[in-house]
Amino acid sequence: MTVATEAVPAAAAAEPAGSLPVQPYVPGLNDDDLRVRATETAGHSSGASLATARVVVGGGRGVGGPDGFAPLEELAGLLGGVVGVSRVVTSEGWRPHRQQVGQTGTKITPELYLACGISGAIQHMAGCAGAKHIVVVNTDPGAPILAHADYALIGDLGEIIPALVAALKARSGST
Repeated sequence: MTVATEAVPAAAAAEPAGSLPVQPYVPGLNDDDLRVRATETAGHSSGASLATARVVVGGGRGVGGPDGFAPLEELAGLLGGVVGVSRVVTSEGWRPHRQQVGQTGTKITPELYLACGISGAIQHMAGCAGAKHIVVVNTDPGAPILAHADYALIGDLGEIIPALVAALKARSGST
């Protein structure tokens, strides 16, 4: 049986009637047994993973190119979240595949998914359907993702995201 991360709320385990015996096992390994070693990991600076983040700020083709992700990165940082992307973004080489949300990417279950410039193809929606709240920023009032949105802002993300970042900074007292 498999269950998607965060798909089921955690429940406290019942206390066992008695103490269970624990028998530690330490395998005898030598350097020849360790053919593959992780020497570096490339992840998110916040330490959160896309699969377990409580907030995901997603970007799609509407971001315009690799440079268009800087405001999304800043917003994700202010919200304590991570950046996710649509398949077309990874296909264009704008962002790495590990950030892809969707059927062939990561399935996410955040409290908030803020989708910016994402049309909402069915494959993408399969990856973000577990989000508790979906907020969309898009210039296209007919984008398929709007049918799944709790809230939508129809407008230019190049204006909306910086305004949101400025408001969050003002609220927190940072510049």
